Amino acid sequence: MGEVVLGFFENLFGSSYLGRCAVVFFPSLLPAAGGPTMIIPIGAVLGLPAIPNALSAIIGNCLPAPFIILFIRKIFAWMRTVSKSLGRLADKFEIKAQTRGKGFRHGMFIGLMLFVAIPLPLPGMGAWTGSLIAALFDIRLKIALPAIGIGVIISAVIATSVTYGLISLVL
Repeated sequence: MGEVVLGFFENLFGSSYLGRCAVVFFPSLLPAAGGPTMIIPIGAVLGLPAIPNALSAIIGNCLPAPFIILFIRKIFAWMRTVSKSLGRLADKFEIKAQTRGKGFRHGMFIGLMLFVAIPLPLPGMGAWTGSLIAALFDIRLKIALPAIGIGVIISAVIATSVTYGLISLVL
């Protein structure tokens, strides 16, 4: 599977430095990718240096956040009108965000930042769920975006340190 993805980006960008950065950047945009914790090791295996690898993962992971915060409620409302199964999925996401975000009313910035910063490869952690929590709890964009951004940076620093630290121990 990894060879297919790498082959796609190599065909698109060539087997260049930019192609390897794209392999890190584009999956970072997706919620299933798990954020920097899961993506940075892929860039390391592809031979990317630590800083470009981390920057590609950070930018890719942070890019969807403002759109999620601004539009997720409208998307959920639309999902409910399209079908019952999509409506149940929207309800599931809202319940998940509300249960994970209960402690954010007090100390919104720190709570949101720490939630996003915890570099665990678990579904429902990171910038996507942090953005969903911010939207559903009406956390203002000027508070939510910096908290999410700093959280992603912290997560990337930890993941990069661990990944490249282990590589230096092994090699």
